[in-house]
Parts: sequence; C-alpha cells; structure tokens
Amino acid sequence: MPKVGMEPIRKAALVKATILEIGRTGSLDVTVSQIAKRAGMSSALAHHYFGSKEQIFLAAMRHILSLYGAEVRGALAMAEGPRARLTAILRASFTAVNFRREVIGAWLNFYVLAQTVPEAKRLLRVYQARLHTNLVYDLRKLVGARAEEVARGTAAMIDGVYIREALKQQAMPDGTAAAAMALQYLTLELDKTE
Repeated sequence: MPKVGMEPIRKAALVKATILEIGRTGSLDVTVSQIAKRAGMSSALAHHYFGSKEQIFLAAMRHILSLYGAEVRGALAMAEGPRARLTAILRASFTAVNFRREVIGAWLNFYVLAQTVPEAKRLLRVYQARLHTNLVYDLRKLVGARAEEVARGTAAMIDGVYIREALKQQAMPDGTAAAAMALQYLTLELDKTE
C-alpha cells in the first residue's frame, strides 16, 4: 500500500538528487540507479514517478528554472528604474541559489540536451524568451533602437559566464565576480548611448 502524501516528497528528492548527480559527474552520464540511490529509494520508484531518465532531467531543469524565475521576480520587485532593474536581473542570475556548482553543471548539460530533445529545447526557448523580454523592456528606455542587440549580448554574456564556470571545475563559483563581469559588459553598452 503506497504511503499517502509521499509522492511530492519523493519527486522533490529525486529532482534534488538529479541536480547533485549531474553536478558531481559534470555530465548527463548518470544512471537512474545513481539518482535513486542518492535520493534514498529504488530505481523502480524513480521510473514510476518520472517514466524515464530524460523526464527526470527535465523535471530537474524545470525546478532550476522555477528557482531562477523566483529570484528574478523578487529582485525586480525591489528595483526602481530601468538601470536598477537590469542590474537586478544580472545579479539574480548569479545568486548562491542559481550559481552553484551542481546548478551550473545542470545548465551546461541542459544546453546539450536541448540540441536533441524537443521538450528541453522548448524549455530553453521559454527561458531565453523571458530573459530577452525582461532585458528589452528596460533597455528600450536606456538605449532605444539598440535594445534588442544589447539584450542579445547581455544574455550571451550570462550564458557564457555559466559555460566558462562549468569548464573551470572550481569548488566554489564566485557569483559576485560573475555578476560584476556581466554588469561591466552592460555598463559599457549603456555608456555608448549616454
């Protein structure tokens, strides 16, 4: 007899274990058995809840995207003015919640997965579109017709910093330094217009 109310707890444990295992290995070459073991359950139960390894990975990325979205919304709610809002978006991209070793590893592997898995590609497009829209909204007020171009460059800077960090394999990513690098790029672009 299944324990009532355990499904959300077990799914959350599997998602967390997936993120940790991807971060540990640095690739998607983890097995459902490894994920389930880290979560303290059987691989059969993991398959029961998600169906496949691919679905577990997608659930993990949905979780990461959800946390990222919450960080951005919280940062934007406290920012006043377009420059402060842009700074808030960049800083939220590199908080301790978003810019830690296992999440960085998950992002890198998510980019790879999106090349071949339609649902991953769709999730990546949603993330990219939301980021682009958030950036363009405030950039239009600051750089006018260059807003689309600067938004693309800023988004590329964020993605690039994540990729570089994933390749470093340092123990503790420095979110403050990463945010400063992205902000420096944005400041240079804004100064071209002012």
